[in-house]
Order: sequence, then structure tokens, then C-alpha cells
Amino acid sequence: MKNTPSQLRVLSIDIGGSHIKATILNKKGDLKMEYDKIATPAPANPENVIKAINTLVKDFPSYDKISVGFPGYVKNGVVKTAPNLGSDYWADVDLSKKLEKALGKPTQVVNDADMQGLGVVAGKGLEMVITLGTGFGTALLMDGHLLPHFELAHLPIKEDVTYDNYIGERALEKEGKEKWNKRMKKVFKILKTVFNYDTLYIGGGNSDKLTFKLDKNMKIVTNADGIKGGARLWLNETESKTKRKVATPAE
Repeated sequence: MKNTPSQLRVLSIDIGGSHIKATILNKKGDLKMEYDKIATPAPANPENVIKAINTLVKDFPSYDKISVGFPGYVKNGVVKTAPNLGSDYWADVDLSKKLEKALGKPTQVVNDADMQGLGVVAGKGLEMVITLGTGFGTALLMDGHLLPHFELAHLPIKEDVTYDNYIGERALEKEGKEKWNKRMKKVFKILKTVFNYDTLYIGGGNSDKLTFKLDKNMKIVTNADGIKGGARLWLNETESKTKRKVATPAE
């Protein structure tokens, strides 16, 4: 990647199941404007989502690059799955190219948990990031290197029940906060046993629904923390404590 100019401005977009959020970042990942958001359209197909993004950012200040966090499996900017938006709409859609054409700036698209991971981790040891929102997002980084993305949300936690079904937004609404927290305790125990992570970061809109005490190596992070990943996508290896070549090469 070429050297990043100090005045770089990045349009950072987070596509979620209920809202699409965006802001402008500087090279360091600092917000240059407050978050703005728009409801995720229904149906959330590529055409409607891109139209919504155009509407959302039409009055934004100028920017040089675009970073997008997408709720599904993404490989080199191409969406493979989008369980909370509709995988039938999104299979093999090159969202990076479509947004680049629509907005006229170089664009990188990665999984939303991966982008948040780049924004929040310390770059030391095995760090895991989960997002608790419409679904269950996960990212893994080793010494700041983003590892290949796994859609752990679709693993069964018990017969015919995936993590998405077990602790996603619908489960929270159906079962209530108390039972959902009991389920989260079970999930955290599994993650600790399986991954033996050094640090676990917990983000997403439902992270503030957790009511029990977390381990010392578990941290709640906000969207404002995670959004810095949008800037780090455009930094070169010498400028960032996180590296993204392993899972989502830029070229």
C-alpha cells in the first residue's frame, strides 16, 4: 500500500440489521463528525442498501477513502453470506466495486466484527472480538494480525439452534433479558474454553444488556471504539499496530 497522507479522511460505514451508520475519520481514527444513521431498508438487497448509503452521506464533508463493515462473510470485498440481510440477495455481490462506483472513492469492505476488531485490539496475543446485535459477530486477531474470518454465529450450540438463534436480537426479545444473560454466561464459558484468548472484547448494541460481572480480560467496547478500524484499513504495516493482510488482502 502507498504511504498514507496525514490529512487522509475516511468515510467509515457500518451496515447493520436495523441501521446503517456512518462517520468521517482522520488517519488516527478520530471522529471528524458525529455518527449519523439511517434505517436499514426492507428488503435489504444491494440496490436498496446502496441507495440508503447514498442518502445518508450526501451532505457529509469530503473524504478520500471508504471503509465498510458488513454483517456477513466477505472475501476480498465480495459478499458470500449475509444471514441478517438476506443471503439470497447478496451471494457473490462485489460490494466494494459497487460502492466505489456509486460514491466515486476507493473502497474496502470487510466483515463488521473484523473492522471493529481492527479498531479496538491492543495488538498483543490472541484477541477475540464479538458483537452482540441483530446477530452474533466474531473476529480473531493474533498479535494484531487479523486471522481468516469464521462465521461462528452459524455453528450449532445445541441441536438445530445456532449461536445467532440462541443469543441474537430475536432471542433477547423472545426470552427476555434474564434468560438471555444466562445464555450469555454459557456462551462466554464456551468461548473461553475453546479459544483460550488473552483478551475478549464485547461490542454491539446489546452489549449493554449484560448484567453479570465479567472476567478481568473481558472488556465492553463501543461503536466509537470500533469505528477506528475504518481508518486502520488504509494504514500501511509500519503505521498500524494491527495488520490485515492475512484475511482480507487489499489487492
